[in-house]
Amino acid sequence: MEYTVIVVDDPASHVRRVTLNRPEKRNALNHALRGELIHALQAADSDPEVRVAIVRGAGKCFSAGYDLGGGNEGLDYPWFTAGGDGQWPRHVTEGWMGIWDLAMPVIAQVHGYCLAGGSELATGCDLVYVAESTRMGYPAVRFGVPDMHFHTWFVGMRRAMEMMVTGDAITGREAEELGWATRCYPDDELEERVVEMAQRIAELPPDIVQLNKRTVHRQMEHMGLRAGLRAGTELCTLGTHQKSFFEFMKKLPGGLTKALQERDERFGDYRTSEPGGE
Repeated sequence: MEYTVIVVDDPASHVRRVTLNRPEKRNALNHALRGELIHALQAADSDPEVRVAIVRGAGKCFSAGYDLGGGNEGLDYPWFTAGGDGQWPRHVTEGWMGIWDLAMPVIAQVHGYCLAGGSELATGCDLVYVAESTRMGYPAVRFGVPDMHFHTWFVGMRRAMEMMVTGDAITGREAEELGWATRCYPDDELEERVVEMAQRIAELPPDIVQLNKRTVHRQMEHMGLRAGLRAGTELCTLGTHQKSFFEFMKKLPGGLTKALQERDERFGDYRTSEPGGE
């Protein structure tokens, strides 16, 4: 596969790194970017020389979320998902949870904005290392319902509730303290620390690491995480039938930045002067 919106390199022995490469769009996740990312991770997982992977974003942030600015025109979904109402949230959730099903551990290296779909991608990774500049949130709850309902599992019910009814973000330090992020580092240390951890993991026997990755995920699944996320896709679908959702979508033809500015200006957060997504 010829990659056009990701960059793939090997920063250390047995370590594969995939960089989301749409910095001019704040790495908004269009169909091409999602497809190339999953393809690259699956290719790494089938390569016996690769024992761990890193996912990061080029430019000022990890990812501002799904592309709402027309970046999917002419593009098909990158993998099959059964059609019908709710196809979209099922589709993206299947993709991010597919990272859990890979044998190798996958590390999310997060800086700057990690919003909506970007936060879903990072959550699907096995380890999440964030910079102090990180702002993880789901501003799309101000007009709709999330595709992948991970918040209660990873930040606790009370903070999840606050995030879901306000759309407010948490900082990198808060993400670490609440348990969504594994660790938080100063921005200028993040990349070095992530590669160091990837190398540490790569020193262990990969067959044992694969089993131990599954021991953690299987326990979460027995507690109901995967079933809960799947059930949440139905609530996301219900959200698309609400009056407020329709009213917001009517504004998009007038310009994405303008629509987001009108939505968020009363709260005084998120940079809406740049193109991006959610």
